[in-house]
Amino acid sequence: MAGRWPVVVVGSGIAGMWAALQAAPLPVLLLSAGRMGQYSSTRWAQGGIAAPLADDDSPRLHLEDTISAGGGLVDAEVAGRVVALAADEVRALEAIGVPFERDANGDWTLSLEAAHRRSRIAQVRGDQAGHAIVDALVAAISRAEHVTVRENCPVHGLVAGANGECAGVKVSDGSGGMRLVPARAVILATGGLGGLYAVTTNPPGHLGQALAWAARLGATIRDAEFVQFHPTAIDIGLDPAPLATEALRGEGAHLVDRHGRRFMPAVHPDAELAPRDIVARAVFARIRNGEGAYLDAREAVGSEFPARFPGVFAACLNGGIDPREQPIPVAPAAHYHMGGIAIDGNGASDVGRLYAVGECACTGMHGANRLASNSLLECLVTARWAARAVGELKAPKRLQSYSRLDVPALLDERDLDALRRAMSKLAGVERDEAGLSELLDLIDHFEERHGAVDALEAARLVATSALSRTESRGAHWRSDFPRAAPLAESSRITLPQASTANRGGTKPKQGVDQ
Repeated sequence: MAGRWPVVVVGSGIAGMWAALQAAPLPVLLLSAGRMGQYSSTRWAQGGIAAPLADDDSPRLHLEDTISAGGGLVDAEVAGRVVALAADEVRALEAIGVPFERDANGDWTLSLEAAHRRSRIAQVRGDQAGHAIVDALVAAISRAEHVTVRENCPVHGLVAGANGECAGVKVSDGSGGMRLVPARAVILATGGLGGLYAVTTNPPGHLGQALAWAARLGATIRDAEFVQFHPTAIDIGLDPAPLATEALRGEGAHLVDRHGRRFMPAVHPDAELAPRDIVARAVFARIRNGEGAYLDAREAVGSEFPARFPGVFAACLNGGIDPREQPIPVAPAAHYHMGGIAIDGNGASDVGRLYAVGECACTGMHGANRLASNSLLECLVTARWAARAVGELKAPKRLQSYSRLDVPALLDERDLDALRRAMSKLAGVERDEAGLSELLDLIDHFEERHGAVDALEAARLVATSALSRTESRGAHWRSDFPRAAPLAESSRITLPQASTANRGGTKPKQGVDQ
């Protein structure tokens, strides 16, 4: 029986589906909280995948740009391994049907995004990469005989075996209780935690659950404080906020205030194509000062909007804005988590048989500030790492029996809304000690009321790590510590440390990752 236990993959975005495909011939059980691929961040991704595909580009240049954007925290060895595989991964996706753009001569049509010195973003119809990738992967999964898919099957946590290894996941038993789904190994691919913020571009169910699950089993969480805010979410009052892809700025769109004046040239030499953390803070400052922030693409794109950027065009029209004739109101929104479950070069956490891939994991590739369009690339490579590693595992021994699995604690809608607003206000684009301490007090209060809720524990990991980092670096900006420390250090924290830190207990460990 044990030899037939599947590899359980939790999540059906690019990381989860790619891991499932690469794990062949092992049997894989892919669990999706909704319809496969429909509620993943991948499907919402607009820009595409960064890869050195052009003749004037190289893995070395891609690595240099990744390191430059990362605020001194990029693990150069890991990033080098990832970018070296980038072109092959893009070609592998193309081989299963992703229609990346090529010109009449068959050469790649690549877009330029912020902090890249070369045009290297493999795209699909301007802003349709995410839809195309998910559609191709869903089709590939449906043809894969080794993969069994369970849709509308949310996971509610992990289960530890007698030896402390991850023994499987727990799901609803259909009668108000939980049951165990045993696994040869578990690969978490659940996405990020943008849903913890009141303004986000992520699917609303992305509340950092995987961080809480893994941390409860003893996994280390790395660099949790680094949350990237996309500077150009379309500000039309929707939750989640639709995104105005960075490719628009790559095409020449400008950021302006309510008077039509550009403000980025005075902030950074690269103006609108400065690293995301810098652009996000500049947009945030204009909104806070009452000057407003708008993305003006009338000249850069104009009448070609419907054909070149159909997703952005449709979102704008839905909000009563015609971007061919009007600047688009924008605001920073929680977009990507650079931190996550600490994994090694095989995708493994420090809990046996527990792997993490994509945004819920932290390899160190993104450092303090992710380079645009490196995220889907990292998903592909870490998924391949994990799939290869689980193939080398010996089958687990028979599990001990479980008479009862706890039903997870939940936040009610009112308190979740309050938590999201507090995260945006107190752990958002700018943070300080007073605000982070207030946030931790609120988390304490909610935990006393509701118990150990996944979202609260994920928020605690972020807030505690942000409070401990008494400097400003990349996406982590402390108004009370505006300078970067002389030594760039990566933070590592466990759940017990996070639970005691704001009460005078142990602080997160920071140590340089070579």
